[in-house]
Amino acid sequence: MELHERLEMIRSKEDLAEFVTALHSDFKTNPTAWENDTLDRFLDRMQDWIRSMGAYYQNTGQECPEMPTWRTFAEILCAARIYE
Repeated sequence: MELHERLEMIRSKEDLAEFVTALHSDFKTNPTAWENDTLDRFLDRMQDWIRSMGAYYQNTGQECPEMPTWRTFAEILCAARIYE
């Protein structure tokens, strides 16, 4: 199952934990697909994406969550791997 498909299924902390496992596996098997392949770069891009995530939600026709969910956190993690 692709990461974007897994995102759709996240409803609980257990779902998020499973997503993190899948994210880690993806990093190990597809490191070249990750723009931000060091912890330093990953965390830098994560904070950048969090600051600009309102634009992502607006561009995709969604409302930016006032209160993040387990899925929101997974979206942040997923975005941090490729955000420039």
